[in-house]
Amino acid sequence: MHDAAIALARTLLDYALLMRLHRPIGIWLLMWPALWALWIAGNGQPDERVFMIFMAGVLVMRSAGCIINDYADRDFDPHVRRTADRPLVTGRVSPGEALTLFVALGLVGTWLAIQLEPLARLYAVAGAVLAVTYPFAKRYVHVPQFYLGVAFAWSIPMAFAALTGAVPRLAWLMVIAVVLWAAVYDTMYAMVDREDDLKLGLKSTAILFGDADRVLIAAMQVMVLLALHLAGDDAGLGGWYRAGLGAGAAVFAYEQWLIRARDPAGCFKAFNNNHYFGMVVFVGLALDYLFR
Repeated sequence: MHDAAIALARTLLDYALLMRLHRPIGIWLLMWPALWALWIAGNGQPDERVFMIFMAGVLVMRSAGCIINDYADRDFDPHVRRTADRPLVTGRVSPGEALTLFVALGLVGTWLAIQLEPLARLYAVAGAVLAVTYPFAKRYVHVPQFYLGVAFAWSIPMAFAALTGAVPRLAWLMVIAVVLWAAVYDTMYAMVDREDDLKLGLKSTAILFGDADRVLIAAMQVMVLLALHLAGDDAGLGGWYRAGLGAGAAVFAYEQWLIRARDPAGCFKAFNNNHYFGMVVFVGLALDYLFR
């Protein structure tokens, strides 16, 4: 009985590692755009039930995304230093187990989506397709980071559809901002693996941009701030929101300093640092509604 309990605990731990629950950065990066959209669509007071559905959805879909990503990359990950110890690579979790866990999470995500309004459900279906197909995109396109951005931004039209029954221009401005932001941080992430990806023949913006990577990242950072500024104008947001964007600009400047030498450790730290960008923008946004 004791041995069975230990084996079960080890299996559950490996499942948690497969879902990257020990590395919550992906949860934060998916959560912040959802919170931005919920607060703006809800005029600073989003519906509590919808809020809880979206927060649970963030956790479920990010976990499912990690599983299908590792399943798709199971033949490549052994050859990349950063991913060589993943559970599917070492054999601690079998491909069949991974797919079973993915389907189980997908069913939970489906149940959560059913709780939303009909228009939001339609957007949820499109979001699920994006999440499942992204891991395979890097085989065929040179800019999979932008594909990832669409997947990570998809909670925005879903939130507007769930809370207002429509998806206005404001929502699509926010989507553009998040797509560009995801391209920023995922290019930093791809800079960590650039040498290994080149050997494996994989595609990424880090490879496509080459020596122009820092300049193009900076250009996208400026466009993110501009898109969020325009979205704030559309939403009637004021000084607190602008202060949040100012803090976000400082975060972006720090990330440029971190990637200045293009060393993997600095690039990985810059990638993780994007959590703070999403946070300061949300803090400014929430304070703007709070002090009206």
